[in-house]
Amino acid sequence: METKTKQDYLLSSVKNSLRLLRSFSLDEPEKKVTDLASSLGLGKSTVSRLLATLASEGFVLKDPETHKYRLGLSILNLNTVVTSNLEINRESLPVLQRIVQNIGEAAHVAALEGMDVVYLNRVECKHPVQILSHVGRRNPIHCTSSGKVIMAYQKQDVIDQLLESPLQKYTVNTISDSDDLRTSLHTIKEQGYAISIEELLEGVASVAAPIRDYTGKVVYAISVTGPVHRMNPHNITIINKLKSAAKEISGNLGYWRG
Repeated sequence: METKTKQDYLLSSVKNSLRLLRSFSLDEPEKKVTDLASSLGLGKSTVSRLLATLASEGFVLKDPETHKYRLGLSILNLNTVVTSNLEINRESLPVLQRIVQNIGEAAHVAALEGMDVVYLNRVECKHPVQILSHVGRRNPIHCTSSGKVIMAYQKQDVIDQLLESPLQKYTVNTISDSDDLRTSLHTIKEQGYAISIEELLEGVASVAAPIRDYTGKVVYAISVTGPVHRMNPHNITIINKLKSAAKEISGNLGYWRG
């Protein structure tokens, strides 16, 4: 009984340490102990102990003046190992670079994770703008072109599960009604691409196409994102180039339509 209790304690500490690390983001790169304790629902002493352990291994750093913590270089080392070994990153990079050259806007590859879409790869354009799509960024699936195009190709039970939770409204253009989104997903699957115009962030538009793995399952999406005054996501040339790029990456991953 005592061994089990100790094991449970250790597992809980590991889980809380991972939750702590994931609480940092580009929007909030630095946090105080009190902020972390409040957001994670943990005691200050527990958070302080976890931070001390993580700091000893270089996963977090403490600013001696502000007493705020930020992620350390050990995280960067792990990120390098992960990204360099992701097949999708290796196979998509040259295609993304070509898309940026041809279209002139930032290009990305993203995957579905829970109720979010996570950006795995990105190539910036010559005239970047402030958009919420950096590598590692998690965005909601219902108001991003990447998220919608991946969700459109999932099985019905998966779509039902994804639509169980309320759909948060980020702008006046966000689809927050589940029935309206279902209709939109049906159209997306029929046409083979998805568009998002100021659904997540005002002034930003994107278009995405589905990427299939060797089994034919849609597991990723390729997208281009830019300001609405510079990019028209309804432009058929952009759409066709993106669909062609998605087909090429799918082929690189082993998918060939018979």
